[in-house]
Amino acid sequence: MIKIAIVDDNTFLQKAIQDKLAFFDDIDIKFKANHGQDLLEKLEKNHNIDLILMDIEMPKMNGIEATEAVKNKYPQIKIIMLTVFDNDENIFKSIKAGADGYFLKEVNPQDLYNAIIETLNGGAAMTPSIALKTLKLLREPMVFDNCEPCEEINLTNREVEVLEQLSKGLKYNAIADNLFLSVGTIRKHVENIYTKLQVHNKLEAIQKAKTNKLI
Repeated sequence: MIKIAIVDDNTFLQKAIQDKLAFFDDIDIKFKANHGQDLLEKLEKNHNIDLILMDIEMPKMNGIEATEAVKNKYPQIKIIMLTVFDNDENIFKSIKAGADGYFLKEVNPQDLYNAIIETLNGGAAMTPSIALKTLKLLREPMVFDNCEPCEEINLTNREVEVLEQLSKGLKYNAIADNLFLSVGTIRKHVENIYTKLQVHNKLEAIQKAKTNKLI
């Protein structure tokens, strides 16, 4: 089952999203939240969530702030922004905060379901009009740092997940809790990561992983 949380301050729209997903037997709505702060409190009690559908304009803590907070503490959880707003600033800030996808609320049930599957498989699903705007943002003149050629380093998906959590400054016990693994298993993954990256500590591992665009 795909475990979903819906975050929207409008209960009617919460139900509309839930109704769209009701067509699919493998979707399980674990909970709904009314704003970012409400979401964080509910995640404290249950962070066994695969993906969050996140509104942007909400009281107390908006969707962009909530996305950044969730990604800092639970980087394994995927987030799709689901909003009526498609302005450049919201798109840019959402992506910068760590959003994995961006859709307008008018999306039909099948496209929303496909977006969830694509995102969970590591893709970046977007409404076509949003994707065009994103390309436009990327085409704006920007100065990029010269990048050394990346080495060929093969980490498993789980090792990448562990490395992402390490890069957030999380301790082994918090990472184990987030990924539902034992602390011993996390230690073993870290040992394998160090060996593959040919590094001796966490800081070296994170730096090398970022240089080689692994995280």
